[in-house]
Amino acid sequence: MNVAAFIARRVAFNRERSFSRFIIRLAITATAISIAAMLLTFAFTKGFQYTVGQKVFSLWGHIRVQYAAPNRAAIAEELPVAENDTVLRILHADKDVKSVGAYAIKNAVLRSSEGIQGILLKGVQKGYDFSNMDGFLKSGRWIHWPDSSYSNEINISSYMADQLRLKVGDKVLIYFIQPQGSPRVRQLTVAGIFKIGIEDFDKLVAIGDLKLIQRLNNWAPDQISGYEVFIKDYRMADTVNSRLYDELPVAWSSRTLMDITPNIFDWLNLQDVTILIVLIIMTVIATLNLVTCLIILVLERTRMIGILKAIGAPTASVQRIFLYQGAIITLFGMAIGNAFALLIYWLQDKYGFITMPEEAYFISKAIGRLEWWHFVVVNGGTFLISFLILMIPTIVVRKMQPARAIQFR
Repeated sequence: MNVAAFIARRVAFNRERSFSRFIIRLAITATAISIAAMLLTFAFTKGFQYTVGQKVFSLWGHIRVQYAAPNRAAIAEELPVAENDTVLRILHADKDVKSVGAYAIKNAVLRSSEGIQGILLKGVQKGYDFSNMDGFLKSGRWIHWPDSSYSNEINISSYMADQLRLKVGDKVLIYFIQPQGSPRVRQLTVAGIFKIGIEDFDKLVAIGDLKLIQRLNNWAPDQISGYEVFIKDYRMADTVNSRLYDELPVAWSSRTLMDITPNIFDWLNLQDVTILIVLIIMTVIATLNLVTCLIILVLERTRMIGILKAIGAPTASVQRIFLYQGAIITLFGMAIGNAFALLIYWLQDKYGFITMPEEAYFISKAIGRLEWWHFVVVNGGTFLISFLILMIPTIVVRKMQPARAIQFR
């Protein structure tokens, strides 16, 4: 029989009201709160980074392949380049590439009976995969392409629809500004209304037919602005981009969306600092809590320690009592903390009770994203630190003299 473990369990799970029982429960609760706080910080920070990043990727792709040009603007109207079979073959041949689509961008002005709105029209090809943006469609549908000619439909953002008092099925005039001569005008039908949730994009970007831009720009049928590349795993963007960049013809280049819109992704990466700060704070709190509670338990059980030593119990056995108590506090705290974090994570996913101002954070509610390594880092780190902390009360136990400990009040 393991006497040290037996005594530790009796002290920890004693049903009678005692100071030891209160201290152990307090320590378990504090440990559980620390674990839950760290897991939820991981979940909601990583979920925020992932969700906002996916909004940008869904609209513009993970990688953009274009004809090399110095001082190119991030997202703006661009000069045309002929489609290149060699480039397409390289892109489609890469094992990490999910889909490739040609696009073109054109400055334009929308006009309705209620007002005007400057936009950046993104033209896409027939068969464009809108699955990446389905979650943003608020009403209507994505544009359809006729068998011949160009589509006379357009998708606008909810911001544009509110400004111009438009709804699905309404007609709107679009003016294409020309370098020389008067603007060209076309009447388009609003096929659907979307909301990205990123103000800069919702105020600016509308989606139409690539052929419409080609015609109004007097481009040849094979002229485009470049290619959007969607990859299977967004975390591989830098690796895939480097590989593609080396394989593309000399006159072509590729850039990730992180390079094109660094302000957004730099801001998202700063959230990692938040995780680090919370981890440090909660680790310090958990450490101080465990040290304090264990020292109090040692002092509260001083007479017991003295009696055990007086009847011949080895010092190592007495030390193990408090090691077991510390392990009980840590393991129970970890179990409760993990369960509580998962409960909050599930409730938020189902009911979304934690809301956020979308105009400031690009999302209307907190979104969680828990991965297995979050549990490994939080629980593994907590267990390791706790194990090291458990050495402190054992040192106090070793230095106690039985005679003085029995007389301790």
